[in-house]
Amino acid sequence: MIEEKFLTKSKFTKLIEETVIEKAIPYMEAVLHICDKNSIDPEDVKKFISPIIKGKIEAEATALNFLPKQNALF
Repeated sequence: MIEEKFLTKSKFTKLIEETVIEKAIPYMEAVLHICDKNSIDPEDVKKFISPIIKGKIEAEATALNFLPKQNALF
């Protein structure tokens, strides 16, 4: 089960960060890669995605116009 493999948000976050660096892929792709590699339904990892990773995925999605751009002061 996923809880036995990842245990905490911090361990899952570390695995995502390592995958992004190692494979030079975006965060969302890294999450899906880990899910595919471990035969995990992506819906099951929602509770393990830290706010930091969620923010990075949102930033990537916004940059790719997958999410609406929000007003920014910069």
